[in-house]
This record gives sequence, structure tokens and C-alpha cells, in this order.
Amino acid sequence: QVQLVESGGGLVQAGGFLKLSCAASKSIFSINAIGWYRQAPGKQRELVAAITSGGSRDYADSVKGRFTISRDSAKNTVYLQMNNLKPEDTAVYSCFAHTITIAAVNDYWGQGTQVTVSS
Repeated sequence: QVQLVESGGGLVQAGGFLKLSCAASKSIFSINAIGWYRQAPGKQRELVAAITSGGSRDYADSVKGRFTISRDSAKNTVYLQMNNLKPEDTAVYSCFAHTITIAAVNDYWGQGTQVTVSS
């Protein structure tokens, strides 16, 4: 089991920035991949950014160069720095953790946090 607690969403003007945090209940090195999905009203959920236990990072094309995912292993926390925000970044951002063991493959989710970017 992995519990995820998110923080950092809010309302910001276009061009502004926000930083999301996702605190995990266990070592992030024991989590195969951790990051964020987002879902805007009427749209499909999309992967925004993820980092693997080995440190590889992946980003949606729409956020490359603007968003950065990082981690603090001492705090078991992953961060998403979002710069130069655009109205199309408005969505509910949900932290996820993907774990793979011999017994099972599991996905865990945070409660979600709203990010609203005004034009």
C-alpha cells in the first residue's frame, strides 16, 4: 500500500507558476514510477510527468520545457514545478504511484488538486 498526499494547487494567472508536492508513505525508491496525471473537464486523462526509481523522467509534449519533476528521497516527496502556465493547463492534477512486485502490479492515487490558470 502507498498513500499519497498532494498539495500546492491553486489559481494563477497565465505566465505564472505553481509547485505541486506529492508525499508518499514509503520510500520513493521502492516505487517504480511516480508522477502526475491531469484531467480537464470533457477531456481524457493525460500523463503530465513521471519519474522512475532509477531517475528517468518523462513529460507530456505539451509541458516539455515548462514543467520539471524532481524528488527529495529524504522526504519521500516528488515535486512538479510548473512555469509559464497556460489556460490549457487548467485541470485536476492527480499524483500516482506505480509499483511492481512479484505478486502484483498496483497503481495508487492521491486525492487530486485543482490547478486553474486564468487568461
